[in-house]
Amino acid sequence: MSKTGKIHKDNLAKVNSASLYHLDEGLALSLSCKRDKMVESVDLAIGLGVDPRHADQMIRSSVVLPHGTGKTERVLVFAKGDKEKEALEAGADFAGGDDLVAKIKGGWLEFDRTIATPDMMGTVGKIGRVLGPRGLMPNAKLGTVTFDVARVVKEIKSGKVDFKVDKAGIIHAMVGKTSFSAEALRENILSFIGKILQLKPSSAKGIYLKAISLSTTMGPGIKLDPVDLKSLLKAA
Repeated sequence: MSKTGKIHKDNLAKVNSASLYHLDEGLALSLSCKRDKMVESVDLAIGLGVDPRHADQMIRSSVVLPHGTGKTERVLVFAKGDKEKEALEAGADFAGGDDLVAKIKGGWLEFDRTIATPDMMGTVGKIGRVLGPRGLMPNAKLGTVTFDVARVVKEIKSGKVDFKVDKAGIIHAMVGKTSFSAEALRENILSFIGKILQLKPSSAKGIYLKAISLSTTMGPGIKLDPVDLKSLLKAA
């Protein structure tokens, strides 16, 4: 058996798949499964009691994590004039209009997030078929179609996470890295869960926060106790 296989087998043996772990216990267990020679992502998978087929139950939003994600996002802003200058001064990696559209049409995609001022959406629409399938299209619901470009650039650079429930009613999100302290990850997780709870649709019936799994990139999934998480948020 390879070393990698043995490590994974040993990590699986640490986790009781039938148990719901309290946050601090689950975090400690997850971090104990991290690899020594690599920095892994720390991820959440959250099962919600919603039906995404109904527009009013399509959960989609964003949240600024208090300690960021540990990932450096390359931000591109579609803007012109003073707004282009504002974006660059706020820390955007790229800003412009037709010049950027032409580059993207030519196959250039060296950026991770996009923002656009409303007056540029007609121009951005020309490359919608390129950006859309890659999740790179500016979106008013996520706050990335705005004239307040400086604020949004700074939010993304400081750890703004966009999320959307999938067809199975699950939200996947990265909430940090294994290089973070347990306390930083704890605060990020509570911030993210708190945002999810705020978004509960009035039409959703039954249990809303159904299941939560915490994992590192190479580690096993650890089931967190939703009741414990809600209690921690109420006490905060």
